[in-house]
Amino acid sequence: MSAQMSPKVQNQIQQLQQVQQQLQTVLSQKAQYEIEIRETRRADEELADLPADATVFQSVGTVMMQKPKEAVSAALKEKVETLELRVKQLERQEQMLQGRFETLQNQVKQALEGGPQIGGGAGPSAT
Repeated sequence: MSAQMSPKVQNQIQQLQQVQQQLQTVLSQKAQYEIEIRETRRADEELADLPADATVFQSVGTVMMQKPKEAVSAALKEKVETLELRVKQLERQEQMLQGRFETLQNQVKQALEGGPQIGGGAGPSAT
């Protein structure tokens, strides 16, 4: 019966699959950023426990550089803020994709429940 689906329904199913893939990608990115936020906050908490004159190194590309504790802490806080903004952006994208997914899902469901959709022909094809 799937070969007898109308092109419109086939297109909607294809869009539904694409939206689902996009949603999975967004959720995966969001989870990665949330993990990075937790790790960065933990690093800043550990840094806060050190004395003000402690020797601190920060990774800059492939090089470790000695930096003042305050500078490293400020960089960590800035990183958290940037990541939190990205997470909020991904949450908005997630909501938009979820709404689109539900709309397409309902359209496909209605089309399939409406009976067999025959596209372009009035009889069985000769095979």
